[in-house]
Amino acid sequence: MKSILTPLGPKADKDTVRRHNLSLVLRAVRDEGESGEATRAGVAARVGLTRAAVSSLVEQLMDTGFLTESGKTFSGQAGRPGTALKVARTGPAGLGVEINIDYVSVCVVDLAGTGRVRQTEHLDNRGASAEDVLARAARIAARTLDSAREQELRPVGAALALPGLVSGGSVRQAPNLGWNQVPAQELFADALAALRPGDGVLPVASENEANLAALAELWFGGLGGIRSFLYLTGEIGVGGALVLGGELLRGAHGFAGEIGHVVVDPAGPECRCGSRGCLEQYAGQAALLRAAGVDGAGGGAGVLELERRARAGDARAVAAVGEAGRMLGRVLSGAVNLVDPDAVVLGGIYRGLMPWLSPPADEELAGRVVSGLWSRGSGRLRASSVAGDAARGAAALVVRDVLDDPVAYAEPARS
Repeated sequence: MKSILTPLGPKADKDTVRRHNLSLVLRAVRDEGESGEATRAGVAARVGLTRAAVSSLVEQLMDTGFLTESGKTFSGQAGRPGTALKVARTGPAGLGVEINIDYVSVCVVDLAGTGRVRQTEHLDNRGASAEDVLARAARIAARTLDSAREQELRPVGAALALPGLVSGGSVRQAPNLGWNQVPAQELFADALAALRPGDGVLPVASENEANLAALAELWFGGLGGIRSFLYLTGEIGVGGALVLGGELLRGAHGFAGEIGHVVVDPAGPECRCGSRGCLEQYAGQAALLRAAGVDGAGGGAGVLELERRARAGDARAVAAVGEAGRMLGRVLSGAVNLVDPDAVVLGGIYRGLMPWLSPPADEELAGRVVSGLWSRGSGRLRASSVAGDAARGAAALVVRDVLDDPVAYAEPARS
């Protein structure tokens, strides 16, 4: 009779177990450092290893530049004070690169998750070829790497946050950029390597920008323990991502979350994706500015002008944002009924428009979500934090790889 059990993998050897335990200890110090001070005893209790084992692992992590220690920490209990452990502020780090329709933003995040360097250039990427846009991004990234080096940071990888359908290192389709089948990962890596000869090839990964913004919100935002939420980012288009139980839902082919192309009205305006009446034709940046009568000022300047007019009580601006909120609420109610998240988080341009956007969206959700959990003013519809941006999420993706296996990124031990 055939066994229905999945075949077991090879038995873990001592090296594999130690690598795993090094990751456990490094993560424990990082997590403890967010709420207080970490000690060897505290880490041992957290990860379930002996104090002696943790001390050995800590020494290795210190020798290879991942941890530092400073001063003494007092628990208030009997016994000798412990030495405070901290994740190093120098050494391995992550580089995140967000390429959007009208800007490129690059940042470096250290092992503690702190953003250390940020460079952003506002430019219209719609009129340039994919090769030119990615070459621009590489130039900004090269300058950012130089700044990181001045702080003794060593980015060990880069991650691209890209709009549209992203799979296998390529942008399958990004309607607002006019990109189709663009090998973005390869083009960026080649451009960056050409700018930094002799520095070695920096590994590059890529992901949809809304997915990375959602992960940044999960890791750095003020969600108060919420681990299942729907994230929407408003830019030129409308991107979406779904996090369930702390894990990103990518779908069978990596294309989940394209909520901006959910059809609101089949007879509505033509969308760049080829369909009609998509949500972004009512709630995207261009649609909002057009409806509000904010002419001749696109991008960030236009959004700031829209916010200014709304604060001043301009009837047309308030009506435009309110209608966008209603359309968002209708589409979101269907998504909430389908996946039952704890919250919906609105980022990008929506963050600053929440005073006028959220009441009509909340009303639609309250009236259309069948569970009855989405009453108006419930707090389930909320603005993203300032920490939840795609570039930071991309950089943190690299950092999490380091935390998963510090041995793979270690410098030679100190003599």
